[in-house]
Amino acid sequence: ATQTLALHKPERMRIHLHGSMDADLSAKDLALQLLRHIGVRGAAVGFAELCGSLVDGLDMEGRFTLCNLGIEAGARAAVIAPDAITLEYLRQHCAGLPQLTQALASWAGWQGDAGARYPHEQQLQLTLDAPRFTWGTTPAQVVAIDEPLPLLNAAQDAQEATQWQRAYDYMGLKPGARLQGQRVDRVFIGSCTNGRLSDLVRAARVVRGRRVAPQVHAMVVPGSARVRRQAEALGLDRVFQEAGFEWRLPGCSMCVGMNADQVRPGQRCVSTSNRNFEGRQGPGARTHLASPASAAAAALAGKIVDHRLYEPHHAEV
Repeated sequence: ATQTLALHKPERMRIHLHGSMDADLSAKDLALQLLRHIGVRGAAVGFAELCGSLVDGLDMEGRFTLCNLGIEAGARAAVIAPDAITLEYLRQHCAGLPQLTQALASWAGWQGDAGARYPHEQQLQLTLDAPRFTWGTTPAQVVAIDEPLPLLNAAQDAQEATQWQRAYDYMGLKPGARLQGQRVDRVFIGSCTNGRLSDLVRAARVVRGRRVAPQVHAMVVPGSARVRRQAEALGLDRVFQEAGFEWRLPGCSMCVGMNADQVRPGQRCVSTSNRNFEGRQGPGARTHLASPASAAAAALAGKIVDHRLYEPHHAEV
C-alpha cells in the first residue's frame, strides 16, 4: 500500500587507486586489475566510491567502464565524484539544457563531506604496464598478457585452489602456461562495458587496413542506436566491415549468448563484456574478458596478442 520497498541502507566503501598505467592501456585494463586485487566480493559491503590518481586520469567514458566493472566486485553501485572532466562532459552533452550553468554549479558540489569517514576503505598501489585478460571463469581471475598463469600452490587456500583447477579444466588451460598465443575462434566488441563510441574508435584504430584471421568470427555491436549513428558518421562501420567484422544492431548480443549469438562448446572468445562465467556466452564457451584494443588485435592475429603490436604510433582513425 505504501508503494515503497524496505531497504537496509548499504554501507559505504572508498577505494583509492594510485600508481601508474601505460598510456596504451585503458580503463578496462584498470578495472580487471582492480578485480584481481579485491576479488568478486571485495566491494560487497554496499556502495563503492572510486578515487585516486588513476581514476582522475580517465576520461568520462573510461570512468563509465570502471564503474560498470565495480558491480563485478560485488558493489551495489560504483560512483566517482564529479570533477572538471565530469563537468566538461556534461557541458558538451547537455548543451541547450535550461539553466545549465546553475545545474553545473549544483553538480560540482556532489562531493563527499570534508573529513567524512568510510566504514570500509582501501588504498591500492597498482602498476599496469601490459594488457590484462581474464584466464578463468570469474572477472577476478586476471593476468597480464606477458605473465604466466598462476600455479595452484599460489592460491590462498584449498578451496581457491579447487576453484582454480575447475576453471583451468573448463577453459582448457594449464597452470604456468601463458595466454599469449592461445588460438581465438570468436571476438565480440560491444556490451554496456565497452560499447561506447570511444571504445569503437580505439578498436578501429587497431583494425584499420587489416583483415580478420580466417578462422575468427568477429562482430562489433554498438552500445546504443546513438553510438551506432555516431560511429557510422565517422566511417567506423566501413573500417570494421572491410576488415571482416560483422557490424551489428545495438543489443546485448553475445555478452549473454542471446539467440544465435553464441560461442560454440570449446571455442575461445575474446570479449569486451563484463562476465565470463561458465556458459555465459553459450554452453561450453571459453570467454576471455579484455579491452576493445585487445579484442580487435586478437581478431586480426587469430590468437591472444599484445594489441600494442598493431598500434606502435597510435595513429588516429
